[in-house]
Amino acid sequence: MPNQGEKISRGRLLRFYVEEKLKWGQLDNEGRIWETTDYFQSDPAYTGASFLIGQVKLAAPSSPEKIVAVGLNYRDHAREMHEDLPSSPVLFLKPPTAVIAHEEEIIIPPLSAQVDYEAELAVIIGRKCRCVAPAEADAVILGYSCFNDVTARDLQRQDGQWTRAKSFDTFAPLGPWIQQDLDPGDLPIELFVNGARRQASRTSEMIFTVPELVSAISQVMTLQPGDVIATGTPAGIGTLTAGDEVTVMIGGIGCLENRVSGGK
Repeated sequence: MPNQGEKISRGRLLRFYVEEKLKWGQLDNEGRIWETTDYFQSDPAYTGASFLIGQVKLAAPSSPEKIVAVGLNYRDHAREMHEDLPSSPVLFLKPPTAVIAHEEEIIIPPLSAQVDYEAELAVIIGRKCRCVAPAEADAVILGYSCFNDVTARDLQRQDGQWTRAKSFDTFAPLGPWIQQDLDPGDLPIELFVNGARRQASRTSEMIFTVPELVSAISQVMTLQPGDVIATGTPAGIGTLTAGDEVTVMIGGIGCLENRVSGGK
């Protein structure tokens, strides 16, 4: 049992609600959350309080200032799309207003007739950084989470660029927590719709590795604590419909589950 004021150890970090009040914590292997101070602040510590995970509502584990997403970053997805491999990371932004948590609903907007899933590994930045070398990337990463880069594919084709298609509210499911002490180099990444597997790959299929992405992005923009880098999706993207249950599963992290609603 962690003592009040004790500095938190590395593990699974998450945010949650108790009586509609947002709290921060660390999840142990028995399903108990040990409340902490804000883990994006310096020297977070345990408060002495604890809660069972089944008795709280999870929030997204980060409230990012920005989500920096990477297009076409898996070799198998590039083959699927009949695209040449990029020579440098293809970057775009998703707004923080798109973020939802584990078990919250993805809402298909009336403007779109084709909303697709995209399973991705999320990198959560732990401290402000700029112009980071690849070898220094681990020092600025707080941990990793599951991400679904939900996309209105018909609007992406119509617009010829990605901003509108990627930016609807609920189009950035993130969670269920931040996993620390994890090597992201060769993790299994899968996506299921209604229990049927639609995507299955490994992060070793990435064209640009996590350290390379952190470095490249930080040459362009300052990264802030809580910012999310969505590292691209593997082959097997497809369409969601109202009533679907979609699950992103990444080895070493866990499962991000969301129901789909809305549509015409």
